[in-house]
Amino acid sequence: MSMTVSPESSIPQSGRINVSRRFARQLALQMLFQHEFQDRDPSWQDKFWSSQSTSQEVRTFTSFLVEGVLKHQKEIDELIRHFAVDWSLERMPVVDRNILRCAIFELLWAPDIPAMATINEAIELAKLFADDEAKKFVNGLLDHVLRDDLRLTEKRKHLKQKTFPAE
Repeated sequence: MSMTVSPESSIPQSGRINVSRRFARQLALQMLFQHEFQDRDPSWQDKFWSSQSTSQEVRTFTSFLVEGVLKHQKEIDELIRHFAVDWSLERMPVVDRNILRCAIFELLWAPDIPAMATINEAIELAKLFADDEAKKFVNGLLDHVLRDDLRLTEKRKHLKQKTFPAE
């Protein structure tokens, strides 16, 4: 997986955070993809970072995602298995599986990131790195997780507030 995208420094500060996080998510996806094949090599992360030219902000958020996914992978994978009807995790494309892992980690362990931002970014990753069916699959599975996981009650409340403003 080769990445030639880089955040633009001319983007206004408010937009730079979104671009930086989007780029960090792309890098996290690359790292998790590599991890699936290189986890026995203890220097795989160092090798990855030596080939990247990124800001500290991007590297910090990327590391947050990768380390969080790896730390909670067993629980995340159980959720994917539960909600992926007629799909086994092992037969799922590596890219799709890791897009879901990152997004579920964000939903559950990044309270400052709105649920819709997480889901929309996961769909964007699927558009970039997977096929058309993947974006529908990612959207549907994440929607089920958001709707059904009790730990996401607060994020659902914020979602309803934004979807249905008080009159």
